[in-house]
Amino acid sequence: MADIIARCEAKGLRMTEQRRIVARVIGEAEDHPDVEELYARAARVDPRISIATVYRTVKLFEEAGILDRLEFGDGRARYEDAERDHHDHLIDVNTGEVIEFVDPEIEALQERIAERLGYRLVGHRLELLGVPVKKS
Repeated sequence: MADIIARCEAKGLRMTEQRRIVARVIGEAEDHPDVEELYARAARVDPRISIATVYRTVKLFEEAGILDRLEFGDGRARYEDAERDHHDHLIDVNTGEVIEFVDPEIEALQERIAERLGYRLVGHRLELLGVPVKKS
């Protein structure tokens, strides 16, 4: 949380108490909440916070590069701290569960593909959509 607030302040964002609450909620998230979930969590801290404030704050943080907006194919934008350690996502299309993973082979393959095409990777996102395989 303090890291998100410090990054916001370093970018010159005015940090009201309600923005600090949203930053804290985001910093504590271990999942990928959408705005409605962020609002519910923030409202537990301060019932006076409005959903409009959470929407505006998320948009501001996203535009400042503090948050990453994620689209997992369920029609909801979800968010995570932009400075979390790199990871990819596997999304269960039946339940919406999001599984984070890192695979060195995938990372190396992406680097090789970019190099073969004449590029140097500066970032990437990988989202796999799947369904559980029934074990026999």
